[in-house]
Amino acid sequence: MQLLANSWNKGDARKAADCFAEDAIYSEPPDKQLYKGRAELFKFFGGSEGRKSAMKMIWHHLVFDEEKQVAAGEFTFEFGSKVHGVAMVKVAEGKISHWREYWYESDLDWEEFIGKNKF
Repeated sequence: MQLLANSWNKGDARKAADCFAEDAIYSEPPDKQLYKGRAELFKFFGGSEGRKSAMKMIWHHLVFDEEKQVAAGEFTFEFGSKVHGVAMVKVAEGKISHWREYWYESDLDWEEFIGKNKF
């Protein structure tokens, strides 16, 4: 998960896409985003040309169930605008096979965004 964030932060679409399985599914329900496969994700992440503006991903909390190979994490992501969200991830053979995210756009910093609801 941190390798993916680091790759996005460096603008390395290939390295980011390589965190995903060849047939991975990346979605934001219900129908906001849907990308299928590493090749499509590579393009979404900037492809060979790169993104016009930098991406910045910070994980705030990550949990991983090793037995079920499922992860969840709270994050802040910046790409033009700032969003705070949660990603649910399924891992298979060391690669992300499914990614589902939910987020909310806000200019607030993470600490302000979560307010008094801190862990």
